[in-house]
Amino acid sequence: MSEAPVLLVTGGSRGIGAAVSKLAARQGWRVAVNYASNKAAADAVVDAISADGGEALAVRADVGNADDIVSMFETVDRHFGRLDGLVNNAGIVDVAQRVDEMSVDRIERMMRVNVTGSILCAAEAVRRMSRKHGGSGGAIVNISSMAVIIGSPSQYVDYAASKAAIDTFTIGLAREIATEGVRVNAIRPGIIDTDIHASGGLADRARDMAPNIPMQRPGTAEEVADAVLYLLSPAASYVTGSILNVSGGR
Repeated sequence: MSEAPVLLVTGGSRGIGAAVSKLAARQGWRVAVNYASNKAAADAVVDAISADGGEALAVRADVGNADDIVSMFETVDRHFGRLDGLVNNAGIVDVAQRVDEMSVDRIERMMRVNVTGSILCAAEAVRRMSRKHGGSGGAIVNISSMAVIIGSPSQYVDYAASKAAIDTFTIGLAREIATEGVRVNAIRPGIIDTDIHASGGLADRARDMAPNIPMQRPGTAEEVADAVLYLLSPAASYVTGSILNVSGGR
């Protein structure tokens, strides 16, 4: 069995997750590419990694479902036999709305996927990587958002709140397991040119927001991936509980 490290990327079939999966494979990781429903997109990422000489596996799971999360980690166990890193990337937005227009169902779904799902995935990863549980250590990178700072008024206040929870969770978990060989950090992307904006009904948001960004352009998924892979790497061995803005100065 290969001794190459294994990385699980939730929401790994598109956007930032796909860029992280491909870059990780190029840097020597074996990659579990999680997807919720778009198998074709996940398979395309796996095929691209394989064509480049890497090893990857597509794993279906809805991180808004606790049973799916357990099943996903068990699949990684069976296929790779180890886990060395987790990127908590899976997340959702919704159509632009004021808070007083939001339904209970919308808010509960947002928190279930973006917050509860990330916490449960991290817990499963800790059970496998922590030295307290017999693991060899590892790293977790949570994907937050600059919406935490800005608040996203009249657009996604619920999304911003969910990502604020991720920031706090990152700091708390990092300190909780700091002596167990597992580092926990987060990335706060700014306006990144991916299709997540279309899922919120604002397909041109990245282009339209460019004048409000100090660098006058949206970022790319690959630029976020570079930051994620740094935090996963031995080069960040003394970095835990940190939140890195990748936002063009916004």
